[in-house]
Amino acid sequence: MNKNYFSISFLSFLFLFLFMMMNFFFMMYFIMNNIILFLEWEIISFNSLSIVMSILLDWMSLLFMMFVFLISSVVIYYSKSYMSSELNLIRFIVLVLLFVFSMILLIVSPNMISILLGWDGLGLVSYCLVIYYQNLKSYNAGMLTVLSNRIGDVLILMVICWMMNYGSWNYIFYLEFMKNDYCMIYIGFMIILAAMTKSAQIPFSSWLPAAMAAPTPVSALVHSSTLVTAGVYLLIRFNLLLVETLFFKFLLLISSLTMFMAGISANYEFDLKKIIALSTLSQLGLMMSILSMGMPLLAFFHLLTHAMFKALLFMCAGVIIHLMNDMQDIRFMGGVSFYIPMTCLCMNISNMALCGIPFLAGFYSKDLILEMLSFSNFNILIFFLYYISTGLTVFYSIRLVMYLMINDYNLLCIYNLYDEDYIMIKSMLVLLFMKVISGSMLMWLIFYFPYMIYLPLNLKFMVIYSMFVGLMMGYIVSNMNIYSLNKYLCTYNLSMFLCLMWFMPSLSTYGVSYYFLNFSQKLLKHIDFGWSELYSGWGMFNIVKNYSIFYNMYQMNNFKIYLFSFILWVMIFLFLMLF
Repeated sequence: MNKNYFSISFLSFLFLFLFMMMNFFFMMYFIMNNIILFLEWEIISFNSLSIVMSILLDWMSLLFMMFVFLISSVVIYYSKSYMSSELNLIRFIVLVLLFVFSMILLIVSPNMISILLGWDGLGLVSYCLVIYYQNLKSYNAGMLTVLSNRIGDVLILMVICWMMNYGSWNYIFYLEFMKNDYCMIYIGFMIILAAMTKSAQIPFSSWLPAAMAAPTPVSALVHSSTLVTAGVYLLIRFNLLLVETLFFKFLLLISSLTMFMAGISANYEFDLKKIIALSTLSQLGLMMSILSMGMPLLAFFHLLTHAMFKALLFMCAGVIIHLMNDMQDIRFMGGVSFYIPMTCLCMNISNMALCGIPFLAGFYSKDLILEMLSFSNFNILIFFLYYISTGLTVFYSIRLVMYLMINDYNLLCIYNLYDEDYIMIKSMLVLLFMKVISGSMLMWLIFYFPYMIYLPLNLKFMVIYSMFVGLMMGYIVSNMNIYSLNKYLCTYNLSMFLCLMWFMPSLSTYGVSYYFLNFSQKLLKHIDFGWSELYSGWGMFNIVKNYSIFYNMYQMNNFKIYLFSFILWVMIFLFLMLF
């Protein structure tokens, strides 16, 4: 039976890997010859009715598909070992393949209907994967995830309704042609809101750390590199319509705040997977904000490089969690680099790429983004949010390294740790190789000419300064002593505020439902169990009961009055009969 399961995961890996290679060669051919293919596939033609599926293949969709196929193939190969004790491995792999199919449908669609199918498929499969380990925490996380994403689905549906005015749902034709039309302005606003829900910007941020209840391979594929970047990808496609609008300036502020908030929260978090999820949220804020400055190619570049090292980071976290007997709290970990050197190598290089250490994947995109920001004429708030967030990235990465590799092991007295799972290591080494070369490779592919950015020396070194300050802070704060800096860094209330993502999880769960539930409870208490009872069932029963008690007492206790009243009744009756 097990061999059958393994063969399924291996076949899926092979299939996806071959697709990735095919996409790579197609993408190279398309870039060299500057080709864009717009295909229309007629599914049904009946009298005057024709249902047509349109597909847009250009270098951008092919490049993104190549990365999705690469990461999903590696993750399926990884889950062959990670999920080896899972009885329903086929179900898991089918769900992952369904997810990949939905993502591909979203990527190649120039049509709002097929985008909705892919978008909704992503939300649905994501829900199935988040509740995969069936317990209360997973169900709560899944509900929060699917309901947050449902807002985006509804907005896409509204966009479809508004686009009825143009006679076709192929939005790609109307982006420049109908740019100043009032309908298109509404459509643009709804697209931005939909992208904010899928890419977890403030105020929809709370679902992304909650979705870490999913298995780690799912986190590596879905909640780091593909699903959460769907919103960014959609905005890159709609960029021509939205650039230089008021909505993009609003998005710039929101996404910069998301980046800042996630960076701070990651420094207070102790759950390994949630730290990496908040790091993803911070990078999503970076992509969204550079996109709203009108630089879609830079956002796309960072999207791809980030997908590489973040998937690897999650895979390393998965190995460490398995090793620690399914413990995710980093306070129990420490000194793991002695026992699992290969995994720690991958993890450290991923962290370095995330921080933007020169010549790794993250450096090329992050450095370029920050230099273009310094080159642009944006205000001091955005400038500081960017550079502080960059410093915070190094801060939480160093904190993670300190807790995982430099501190002492804290879990058990007797332990046996090993790094012999070759399936996991092989899959991680593929991504390690890609992560080292993908930055320069994408730089050569995406930008046709080299950017030479001239800045004053201090501004040019601003990235290095902020990284160095973040590194020092991370080391000082993580060096735990009795007089440690993080004990008196801020008050208890402020640390609660920063730790709980500015209270966003509470606001998006209890905050939405509390007043309604409270009002309903009062209605139940005062109307259903109160006045309506008093004036209907219970009240009538009470009146009749009281009268019955009175008459009973009256009849049983005073025989003379009873007889006299009987005579009185007879007299009244006779009187009425006579007259």
